[in-house]
Amino acid sequence: MKMRMQKNGLTMGKRIAAAVGAAALTLGLAACGNTNTADSSNGGSSTPTVSFMLDWTPNTNHIGLYVAQKLGYYKDAGVNVKILPTAQAGAETSVENGVANVGFTTLSNVAAFNSQGSDLKFVFDLTQKPVARWCALASRTDIKTPKDLSGKTFVSFGSAEQTAVVQQMIKYAGGTGEIKTATAGTNTFETLTSGKGDFGGFYVTWEGVESELNGPALNCFVASDWGVPGNPDQLGFAVKSSWLKDSANADALKKFISATKKGYDYALANPDKAADILVAQAKEAQLDSKLTRTSMEEIAKNGYWTTDDAKSLPGTVNFDDAQPYLDFQYKAGTYKDKDGNDPAQAPQAKELATNEYVD
Repeated sequence: MKMRMQKNGLTMGKRIAAAVGAAALTLGLAACGNTNTADSSNGGSSTPTVSFMLDWTPNTNHIGLYVAQKLGYYKDAGVNVKILPTAQAGAETSVENGVANVGFTTLSNVAAFNSQGSDLKFVFDLTQKPVARWCALASRTDIKTPKDLSGKTFVSFGSAEQTAVVQQMIKYAGGTGEIKTATAGTNTFETLTSGKGDFGGFYVTWEGVESELNGPALNCFVASDWGVPGNPDQLGFAVKSSWLKDSANADALKKFISATKKGYDYALANPDKAADILVAQAKEAQLDSKLTRTSMEEIAKNGYWTTDDAKSLPGTVNFDDAQPYLDFQYKAGTYKDKDGNDPAQAPQAKELATNEYVD
């Protein structure tokens, strides 16, 4: 099927698993060439080109890029943008190896990669509120709180980060925290309905919308309501820190982020129009128009990308939300160095991320 959700269920799980196992990954887009420097050789034009790698099939998380491209925001800002499909190795490894200048990732993934020796910098935070949900089928009347997940089978991609979150939620609710795991198949919904697993992870802005539109109905829990500190879901953009040492690259990044943010702001103000642009621009993904529209409407209505009652996207990292979550995952043993040992201290959000490039 076409959707990232319908291909692999919780895509954040695959990304996080990829981060923890970064050393084992291989580069899948070497043929794209090295783009360590923003390319200005565009038929004699001095306009720089920034390459951006998706983390998965195009969806509403990426809508700002497609809107900015379609409506000419990049042209107005003086930057060309190439949107690259995700590589098998993942966006993080591709940025680290110079296949892309910018990649879609999470702050926690940056922490995991940098613990193993990478040189990534998180430069733009899309999600300002938690979007992950931990869900069982609503038909499972025996599961009313996370306590009831004790001893149950968690459908996952083997991510230590996910496991730490789930175990903390269960313990906070009064359970043992002991769980079994099952590998997600082609579709987390199918894995649950087949009885091969009891609960799994979903994004409320995509899989949650799919559940509301087409079923099956879910009973979901938010990690921050059950003892997990901070915001686990800081999704956004990362670059290679050394790439920014070239002032031309830093300038190109600032133009790129400004125009992309404008694209996201347009989507918040015009969710249906922006969804239609995404569907038309990302034809290869064959996105369902109703799902895409409803997803964008859900994002705009519930302010997952904004703070309080603001109508525009900040794009900045909330360090007060970031550090407690990194500390929590460090204590859980999630982050390892290249030798498989615990780092000397928890990853520091203010070293991993910067708001310097967001207007």
